[in-house]
Amino acid sequence: MSCVQGFVIPVATGKRDAYLAMAQMAAPLFLEYGASRVVECWGDDVPHGTLTDFFRAVAAEEGETIVFSWIVWPDHDTAKAAEARMMEDERMKPPEDMPFDGKRLIYAGFQEIYDGGQGGPFGYIDGFLAPVPIASKEAYLDHARTMTAIVAENGCTRGTENWAEDIAEGKVTDFRRAVQLEPGEAVVFSWLEWPDKATRNAGMGKMMEDPRVHALDMPFDGKRMTYGGFVPILDTAN
Repeated sequence: MSCVQGFVIPVATGKRDAYLAMAQMAAPLFLEYGASRVVECWGDDVPHGTLTDFFRAVAAEEGETIVFSWIVWPDHDTAKAAEARMMEDERMKPPEDMPFDGKRLIYAGFQEIYDGGQGGPFGYIDGFLAPVPIASKEAYLDHARTMTAIVAENGCTRGTENWAEDIAEGKVTDFRRAVQLEPGEAVVFSWLEWPDKATRNAGMGKMMEDPRVHALDMPFDGKRMTYGGFVPILDTAN
């Protein structure tokens, strides 16, 4: 299974083009270092939650939009080796006028544990962060398989689940705080891929009315799950 580096970033809404330009410059370098895919998704339908949400996850300020992004690597060792190369590569030097506050960006390394669906190009995603008891990993996988099969009936083309293996502890923000992680839990970084927003809206609506969904036992605390809808703005696979 692949290694996934997941990111959640607070970007000044008015600096979308500057952020995209920076991402377009960096993506080919990640591929040069050995990554197989780089994806950047711009916040579109990101709700505010009662306990957790993407805005709290990065201490977002007024006038900022959430970016949900990931880099896929063939394995953990390749990802780690790339980090060392980045530190020495002048081409990776950040611009003086950064379009986001790097101190509030959160990132971590994850191991892919499930990949279901036909995949291919997509025009919309739902991104999720979930706190899952380590002892319930297999139950969570069963839940993910069932849910992916249900949303696939309603137009979703792919679902993927990624289990935290390397979470950096941040001074201001990090993935642990994002889901109020408790002892004995791991963070899962996951997403669903859809052809477009209209298909997603219709598909999610049907899913919420599906009795099979309501009959499922939740192997994690859904009240602390963080989620939102995003539009891809960069995908090196397309």
